[in-house]
Amino acid sequence: MQVQKTTIPHWSEDDKPREKMMLKGKNSLSDAELIAILIRTGTGRKSAVDLGREALLLTNGDLYEFGKIRLSQLCEIRGIGKSKAISILAALELGRRRKEIQVEKRPKIDSSEKAYEELQGYFSDLSHEEFFAMYLNRANELMLVKQLSIGGVSGTYVDPKIVFRYGIDAGASAIILAHNHPSGNLKPSESDEKVTKRIQQFGNLIEMPILDHLIVTDNGYFSFSDQELL
Repeated sequence: MQVQKTTIPHWSEDDKPREKMMLKGKNSLSDAELIAILIRTGTGRKSAVDLGREALLLTNGDLYEFGKIRLSQLCEIRGIGKSKAISILAALELGRRRKEIQVEKRPKIDSSEKAYEELQGYFSDLSHEEFFAMYLNRANELMLVKQLSIGGVSGTYVDPKIVFRYGIDAGASAIILAHNHPSGNLKPSESDEKVTKRIQQFGNLIEMPILDHLIVTDNGYFSFSDQELL
């Protein structure tokens, strides 16, 4: 009688933990499958997922208690030697350290003045134009500030596709645009108005609205939103 092979390489692509993560995302994996990725290989009779399940049984599947597990306990499982046990403990330690780090509170951008305060330093003492975007979450908290283009003394071009590519990658819900006028003139040019309108229309289509566009100088700023130009 032929013995059925249960090692991971003989499973379907959907059942392999690494492939499953790539196809369906990390949230699709069970706790045992995540441990299987850490220990990489099983034994002749047990897959890495089987070993992951056995490891979890040491604490009856309680992940909080599993975080306190010792090297000697893991090594008692046949198929998990010191090398695999250390990989598991290292991952648990990284998780513990991440939890200890206090997450820095993101500034909330709820006015053009707040946006200007956050952006002012990016444009300080520039003799040429640069274009930036601020990416916000649903609570209007700042997630990312990104330089989009560098131009000359009298202008800079920004590609709307680049504006929203960064927004999509960051998972942003809204955007504030900003560029500087080295001349100190706060009045938007015809080109400024056109590019703002074009980017705004694109944002409306993909439900990532443009909340404002600031023109920044050393002496202050101009807000498209405050002047009802958006």
